Amino acid sequence: MKIKEILVNCNLLDIVGNKDLDIPNITFDSRQVEQDTLFFAVKGTQADGHDYIDKAIEQGASAIVCEKMPSKKQDNVTYIKVDNSAYVLGVAASNFFGNPSEKMRLVGVTGTNGKTTIATLLYRLFTDAGYSCGLLSTIENIVDRSVIPSTHTTPDPIELNGLLHQMAEAGCEYAFMEVSSHSVAQDRIAGLHFAGGIFTNLTHDHLDYHKTMANYRNAKKKFFDDLPQTAFALTNLDDKNGEYMLQNTRARKLSYALKHDADFKGIIMESHFDGMMLKVNGREMFTRLVGGFNASNLLAIYGAAIALGFDKEELLVEISKLRGANGRFDIVHSANGIVGIVDYAHTPDALENVLKTINEVRGHKETLITVVGCGGNRDTTKRPEMAAVAVKLSDKAILTSDNPRFEDPDEIIRQMKAGIADEDRHKALSITNRKEAIRTAVALAKKGDIILLAGKGHENYQEINGIKNHFDDKEVLSEAFKEAM
Repeated sequence: MKIKEILVNCNLLDIVGNKDLDIPNITFDSRQVEQDTLFFAVKGTQADGHDYIDKAIEQGASAIVCEKMPSKKQDNVTYIKVDNSAYVLGVAASNFFGNPSEKMRLVGVTGTNGKTTIATLLYRLFTDAGYSCGLLSTIENIVDRSVIPSTHTTPDPIELNGLLHQMAEAGCEYAFMEVSSHSVAQDRIAGLHFAGGIFTNLTHDHLDYHKTMANYRNAKKKFFDDLPQTAFALTNLDDKNGEYMLQNTRARKLSYALKHDADFKGIIMESHFDGMMLKVNGREMFTRLVGGFNASNLLAIYGAAIALGFDKEELLVEISKLRGANGRFDIVHSANGIVGIVDYAHTPDALENVLKTINEVRGHKETLITVVGCGGNRDTTKRPEMAAVAVKLSDKAILTSDNPRFEDPDEIIRQMKAGIADEDRHKALSITNRKEAIRTAVALAKKGDIILLAGKGHENYQEINGIKNHFDDKEVLSEAFKEAM
């Protein structure tokens, strides 16, 4: 493909060299440069691609996209100056792969909590209805029915468009993807054509990157600002930021809610650990999912499916068949009657939602034991909040390791404990080793009691000092249940 074809619809400030070069490969990682590659010098959070231009050329790059022209230029290399390399990379990646998002109906889901559940269940809903679909999620990427491991909530533009290209080649009619705030702020989704967008909620998370809640909120809002007029924009009116998200969108505005009037209104009629009875726009349905947060997720799924043209008469029946995403309120029963719940809740709000759901469903005699940690090298301000929520809404809380990464896990736990009120400290234990923490929870529990393992959910690893060691909460819990018998 010619450079000028790859850079269609990109704002080019200056070109030095031959713009008719044939380009077989594009990248923003100098380590991946091959002969005649088009290299994008992108300013990242850890490194600036402009510092690697010479290395890229040494490895065979024949063209460079940059925001600042090098002082010394090589005669056999084409240099293209732009105002935003990251944005141009997104558009160029889409062009390079034949604009695959225009060949299907792509729906993006953004918000702090609920993205994985909504995207995954929309994929399952439409797949079960006979459509060929794609999924891009935190847990896994799926092309039609072929699973591809996931490394990020939203991949980089080249990987993202490569996956969408595979979906287009496989004949996918729909694709559902999680849209992280990082991906919007870093222009990873630039150049994509969305048929719809869904907003779930906004709570404390990722302030290590965004610095303020306003920046975090506005990154989410930008996704809706950029939606085309042909798309739908579906928002959660139960969240205080719900209406704000759609203030400047050109897309068709739709809403869902449990507590407010909305286009898609839900009421929880009954709730148990094996499911709940909902009324959706006046019609009753049973779902295997549990909790108000999942009721909200199902309303988003219902609204998006209607917006995409799903038959309204069949929809509630099909939704009632859906099971939750892996690691989201995932229930494990022990042989002696203890209920274990594995959930990805890793923000104060998500943890509070899960614990409130458990407390609403359970009786008054059972003991609720929560095992929770906080990730290392991430937002430190939510650590005391996580511990405070766990202790407040549980009978016993065990503070432990999550993914400590390059931090001292004991220091993370110390920061968590700072959020616990003096009168609640007797309810908290600290056990650094996560496996031992889970075993201790099982040892403390008796028939009918409930154990919540929060924070890791679907993850099957624990990251310590840069190494990902195999660790699966569900696996460890099941083993501990067997050992306790």
